[in-house]
Amino acid sequence: MTLQGKIVSPKDLARATRALPFWLSLGLIPLAWVTAIHGGWTVILLPLTTWYLFTLLDAVVGLNLDNADLTASESDLFWYRLVTLIWVPAQFLTLFGLIWYVPQAEHLGTFERFMVFFGVGVITGTIGINYAHELMHQRNRLERFLADALLAMVLYSHFRSEHLLVHHRYVATPRDTVTARYNEGFHRFYPRVLRESLVSAFAAEKAMLARKDLPWTDLSNPFFKYWGFQAALLVLALLLGGWSGLVLFLVQAGVAIWQLELVNYIEHYGLTRKHLGDGRYEHVQPRHSWNAAHRASNWLLINLQRHSDHHYKPDRRFPVLQNYGPDEAPQLPHGYPIMTMAAMIPPLWRRIMNPRVRIWRAMYYPEINDWTPYNKQSTPQPR
Repeated sequence: MTLQGKIVSPKDLARATRALPFWLSLGLIPLAWVTAIHGGWTVILLPLTTWYLFTLLDAVVGLNLDNADLTASESDLFWYRLVTLIWVPAQFLTLFGLIWYVPQAEHLGTFERFMVFFGVGVITGTIGINYAHELMHQRNRLERFLADALLAMVLYSHFRSEHLLVHHRYVATPRDTVTARYNEGFHRFYPRVLRESLVSAFAAEKAMLARKDLPWTDLSNPFFKYWGFQAALLVLALLLGGWSGLVLFLVQAGVAIWQLELVNYIEHYGLTRKHLGDGRYEHVQPRHSWNAAHRASNWLLINLQRHSDHHYKPDRRFPVLQNYGPDEAPQLPHGYPIMTMAAMIPPLWRRIMNPRVRIWRAMYYPEINDWTPYNKQSTPQPR
């Protein structure tokens, strides 16, 4: 059962005007150029727009409780798919165009150049990696290639392997690196995830090859593609912008990764699947991810905040992800933009979220009296 909202018919869903709000992200591309061309105070516009404007819009336009009819076809979703495809060349041209332009822009000081690429990192992380996430879940080669291109632009290509082979399989269990533990501040979560996610992604690909009696050095290992793609883009940044351009490329990549892991942190914070014994865990349900129905931030993030349904049905494209009410999924009090800001202040985060985790536990697992093994991730490793 979902929160009360109307069912959007395939015919209504297929209208270009219905998809148009999800195209708002493309407005960040010319804004990136404005910051570089004008400098000065404009260098704060990208984070200001992405973090604060959409938080304000959430307060104005409220929640979206409507759900798309699941019989919608691929053709009904054309205008939604198109924005994720267009973003890839738009981001590539903007990122490397600015790497060429900014180092030779005499009107920009060192701090302004840093801030321009800080802003670029906000959008390559908030939008680019999010679109990569949508594309990597699709079955056709074009979309998966475009996902790899977006991830290579932020030097985080292994995210595809980690996300598809580890996170979705083991979410809310001790084996999932990116499920944030109860009471674990982001300052502890972040370095742990940077270290462990790369290792777990490589181990997952190595294990897949081993099942085919192939060594990890076999060229079918996608890590060779990841490394080659990333190396090519690093060389391109150096050729276009010199050493300054390379440093600016690294700045935006670092900011983008930070943005991604902030989102990873809040998506499953404190949520666990019940251990059933002998390394068996209950199936993934909507209750194992935080849900947020805030309309404007879901426009920006192409319904990523309907994360409860994404983990329940990972093959659904973003326009048909379903919203769940508080009887089936735990609800965030605000959209991702403001929640990620709160996550940067651990005492504030715990004050907001820990009571909600305790309510969730009492609601779904009243039979569990001792949560210590779950808090410490000391329940058995899943089979």
